[in-house]
Amino acid sequence: MQEILSAVDAELFGVWFLIGAALVFWMQAGFAMVETGFTRAKNSGNIIMKNLMDFCIGTVMFILIGFGLLLGEDLVGFIGKPGFDIFTAYENFNFSGFVFNLVFCATAATIVSGAMAERTKFLSYCIYSAVISALIYPIEAHWIWGGGWLSQIGFHDFAGSCAIHMVGGISALIGAKLLGPRIGKFDYDEKGKVTKVHAFPGHNLPIGALGVFILWLGWYGFNGAAATSIEQLGSIFLTTTVAPAVATVVCMIFTWIKYGKPDVTMCLNASLAGLVAITAPCDVTDCFGAIIIGTVAGLLVVFGVWFLDYVLHIDDPVGAVAVHCFNGIWGTIAVGLFATPTAPGYAIANAQGEQLKGLFYGGGFELLGLQLLGFASVAAWTAITITITFLVIKAIIGLRVTAKEEIIGLDKLEHGIDSGYAGFSLGYSAEEVAEANEAGIDLAGGKDTVPVLVAPDTVPSKTNISAHKVVIVTRQSKFDQLKVAMNSIGVTGMTVVNVMGCGMQKGASEYYRGVPIEMTLLPKVKIEIVVAKVPVEKVVETAKKALYTGHIGDGKIFVYPVENVVKVRTGESGYDALQNEDEA
Repeated sequence: MQEILSAVDAELFGVWFLIGAALVFWMQAGFAMVETGFTRAKNSGNIIMKNLMDFCIGTVMFILIGFGLLLGEDLVGFIGKPGFDIFTAYENFNFSGFVFNLVFCATAATIVSGAMAERTKFLSYCIYSAVISALIYPIEAHWIWGGGWLSQIGFHDFAGSCAIHMVGGISALIGAKLLGPRIGKFDYDEKGKVTKVHAFPGHNLPIGALGVFILWLGWYGFNGAAATSIEQLGSIFLTTTVAPAVATVVCMIFTWIKYGKPDVTMCLNASLAGLVAITAPCDVTDCFGAIIIGTVAGLLVVFGVWFLDYVLHIDDPVGAVAVHCFNGIWGTIAVGLFATPTAPGYAIANAQGEQLKGLFYGGGFELLGLQLLGFASVAAWTAITITITFLVIKAIIGLRVTAKEEIIGLDKLEHGIDSGYAGFSLGYSAEEVAEANEAGIDLAGGKDTVPVLVAPDTVPSKTNISAHKVVIVTRQSKFDQLKVAMNSIGVTGMTVVNVMGCGMQKGASEYYRGVPIEMTLLPKVKIEIVVAKVPVEKVVETAKKALYTGHIGDGKIFVYPVENVVKVRTGESGYDALQNEDEA
């Protein structure tokens, strides 16, 4: 009977292992949404393409070389023996192990995309992605999971705080440093010293939030797929839930105190930070340990974003370094502090077979020392190899796009699409327009002009009634009421645009991941009306009555004299140009 139950358990967890692999693959969608939402719309298609190719290029490279280096026969504890069993001995191939390790490999590669977003050549990124999937990740992962030297001495990283997240985070840090910041991110003095940091808010917060929830769901497979019992799986699910939740609450409280309001994007990053930090110790810590790990992660992500912006002056658009690098290191070290034998399925032992415990659970410094050694060795391997990779790419084909490509957007000039949001008008910000003008860049894309027919001559008006332009800026919710009021007094022509603006109050104070936004621009509607027949005083008074609430934000009305008006189709001017055909 026991043999039957063991066989059933083996089959059950074999199926769960593959379901977990599918959940990890689904995390690619989460990364794509987070990175897209936290960057600008003009680069959305480029971000999606990079995340797609991380997995697809990674699959090719993992088949050719990566899988063998990771799980092949151990060679002196350093690498696995390369092989092509997937082609030569398919009937006996480790199908499940291949798929599971492939999706993990793709995760390590895709972390880098966000930190290098909005200014990296697509070709250069593809080459990087191939190198990390073929060589950098498989070799260090072999040390940890493939029977290499770190696994032999007792180093523990259950699901990848070190092997995946720290490796991806270090690669992101070095890549972002070598690329340099996005245009306009920092202000410099005459000596080249940074004097000011500017916030570049992401264009779609709901998409970013959706990505976080997708990642959190996928993380249950990320952390739990290798569980071998129901009890162990339940404990892993608990720690994988508690740590990010606590991290998010701590981050919310801290940013609320520091900035006066809870920071939404920072809290979203904190959820991911808690997940990253708990990934290595998820199977060996208890609920109390998960709470402490999450608490530190929630503070560390805020510190990490600040440290990159204000100390290192490295531009990371999505906070990937703070989330994955800093918290990947913290999660690796946390094993040496919080590992407890009370966790189901506990199996940490040194080379002599002696059980090891965390420092705070009476285990002394041995396990902590092993975790620090593992962190240092993997970090050194990653830093050296990724630096060489980026420098070679930079020297041969370059890493960064031109200033024109960056300002206009990678979607248009790297992929030939106007935007990832086809059919929507996505204008440039005032800052981007200023940057383009300073750099002598034509944001229109240099399109050829289209020949036009000869227009009729302008005919002077026979009426001397003067015209006035009335410009009304007010709440968007008031437009329909204003439109009805204008129509009731005979005003039938108007130009309406949705704008962003603020008055004397400069909008409400706002922070984006710890960086103050100097002036908050609120959504408004701008109505332009030119009148001659209808008295301008009547227009103003009618608008005031329609818009008045007595509260800040009612809007303003501007009145300008109009020197002349010309109707293009007929050539009529002045008063005549403002009349309908049957009124003229």
